[in-house]
Amino acid sequence: MRSLLYLVAIVLIIGWALGFFVYSAGGLIHILLVIAVIAILLRLIGGRGL
Repeated sequence: MRSLLYLVAIVLIIGWALGFFVYSAGGLIHILLVIAVIAILLRLIGGRGL
């Protein structure tokens, strides 16, 4: 489950970066970034590093 969470976070960060720099989709992309950051923080708090 932890590796799946990490994978989702990475995909969301890449999607945010592409959307921010290429498509400028607005608020949705920033929501994806927030979700990715929360997922990474949960992984770090869970005891294992990146």
